[in-house]
Amino acid sequence: MRTAICPGSYDPITLGHLNVIRRAARLFDKVVVCVGVNAGKHALFTLEERMDHIRRVTARLGNVEVASWDGLQVDFAKNYENPVLVRGLRTITDFEYEFQMEMFNKRLNKDVETIFLAAAEKYTYLSSSAVRELALYGADLSSYVPYEILEEVAERGRAK
Repeated sequence: MRTAICPGSYDPITLGHLNVIRRAARLFDKVVVCVGVNAGKHALFTLEERMDHIRRVTARLGNVEVASWDGLQVDFAKNYENPVLVRGLRTITDFEYEFQMEMFNKRLNKDVETIFLAAAEKYTYLSSSAVRELALYGADLSSYVPYEILEEVAERGRAK
């Protein structure tokens, strides 16, 4: 069985993230969405809230589970047989960064493969940080975040 691991901060999860997760769910037996713990970032949502959001928006995908990890992705991957890190790419800048990370990951754990999924065209500009800023100013987020969490993201953004 091949397990895809989709690591990220998901603060908040966007339609772009969900697009990559859905595509990975079609390609792999199991998908683990791994929410990273990053104490250096000031998150809009707590770790538990982000995990709950992901569970809600992926509920119809039978082979997706949600986990969290405070450490290196390749160390998290050791928990699974035949793990593959799945990374979404929006731009060439993303590729440069992700390619460098893949090289480090391969040196740290030669058994972990990485694949890159190009973002669907309509999501190439979309990022969680852009969504957070739009939410701060009360913009319509319906084209950017899943409907299941739309109101929560809008309300939390306005509250900041």
